[in-house]
Amino acid sequence: MLYIHWIIFVVYVVVTLGTIIAMLMDNRQPAKALVWLLALVFLPVIGVILYFFFGQNTRRERYISKQSLDQLTHRSMLGFVEQRSLQLPGDYRNLIRLFASNGWSLPFKNNEVDIYTDGYTFFPALLSEIAQAKHHIHIDTYIFEDDPLGYLVSDALITKAEEGVEVRVIYDDVGCWKVPSAFFERMREAGIDVHAFMPVKFPAFTSKVNYRNHRKLCVIDGKVGFIGGMNIAQRYVKGTKVQPWRDTHLRIHGGAVYGIQCAFLVDWYFVDRTLISDRSFYPEFDGSIVNNCLAQIVTSNPTSESPEMMHGYVSILHNAKKYVYMSTPYFLPTETVLFAMRSCAQSGVDVRLMIPMKADAKVVKWASRSFLMQAADDGVKIYLYKEGFNHSKLLICDDSLCSCGSTNIDFRSFENNFESNVFFYDRTMALRLKEVFEEDMRHSVPLEEVKEIKERSFLKRLWESFVRLFAPML
Repeated sequence: MLYIHWIIFVVYVVVTLGTIIAMLMDNRQPAKALVWLLALVFLPVIGVILYFFFGQNTRRERYISKQSLDQLTHRSMLGFVEQRSLQLPGDYRNLIRLFASNGWSLPFKNNEVDIYTDGYTFFPALLSEIAQAKHHIHIDTYIFEDDPLGYLVSDALITKAEEGVEVRVIYDDVGCWKVPSAFFERMREAGIDVHAFMPVKFPAFTSKVNYRNHRKLCVIDGKVGFIGGMNIAQRYVKGTKVQPWRDTHLRIHGGAVYGIQCAFLVDWYFVDRTLISDRSFYPEFDGSIVNNCLAQIVTSNPTSESPEMMHGYVSILHNAKKYVYMSTPYFLPTETVLFAMRSCAQSGVDVRLMIPMKADAKVVKWASRSFLMQAADDGVKIYLYKEGFNHSKLLICDDSLCSCGSTNIDFRSFENNFESNVFFYDRTMALRLKEVFEEDMRHSVPLEEVKEIKERSFLKRLWESFVRLFAPML
């Protein structure tokens, strides 16, 4: 029996050393590598298990060929080329080129936008557009809940499928872990093409769980698109047992729908291996919208060599002149983003960050506290939203640029998730989203007025600093 114990010990040491070597050879960021090294050394067995499920940096380029991506972006490029008198704003020309060069995220003018700040207004608008669909409906969502609202949307999709409309749905397998398969099978039986994004099943249950599709996209007939932070779930209407939910979603009619369509079809190829590039999915617009509202649909994913979204945020912070307002439900920033925020505030720019007063996960709350205090010490103004859980992901800068989408200010969104945001280079849109942010501020309190945070004991601060070490894993 003694030999068995030694054999188990030797096997464990070999596995741990092999894991450490594999992690070091991956050449990831030093801070992130150090976190995993600490976990592997000081969390026996548990550290190896955590790395097995969440730490492997498994690249996914093999799932999407370069040739297929070129074909999928070809249609949206045609729409881009056909734009007449397209003028890029001088202040953001480099940012637009950054997004375009890294992910084929092309800018489109002639856009009309509706802003929804709760489920009461968003879901009726979504259902109305679904009811009017004639050719196709494309939905890409992190969560498609099997609650009354989920059934209402699925029933609407089934009705359109029975009318002959092409309906395609992508849901994230981890985001919908608790949703029974019968819910999606019901839609499949009605003629809807439904796919889970990167299903997590044994024996492939490794780092797949770490790379999730967090996007919230919808395209109706190639003419109307939705993008923002809302999943398909009743919590956005009735909230949870703990608190109401607040979020922001956009309806876009105009050129930027080409970008949303392209993002969906790339994901569709990922899950279905079907290359859809027919012109009917990129219809010509009737010319009823003529304006200079310039929009760019930006996507990011862990297969990319460049973290597009993070680089975009950093570029905006470095070049801001007057102010940058940001709203996020989770604040676990990468060192690059945190440094950019602190530098921006120290240079005299009005940097404001809004997060929920009550987090939906205690470990995230603990880990984010030290980041918040560090940012506040360097002049970033922190506001805590007290009227519920604010799930919005907003950025507004200098009355001339704004963004809304699925990207949180955390490691997971910047490095691991498949995300999508729309960036507007337009004064009117910037002022409209600024008004949304300022309305949320009226229901918020400054960080310095919250005694629970400002007067934390030494032990609490020590615990928060310890949990912060694991921020890249949260």
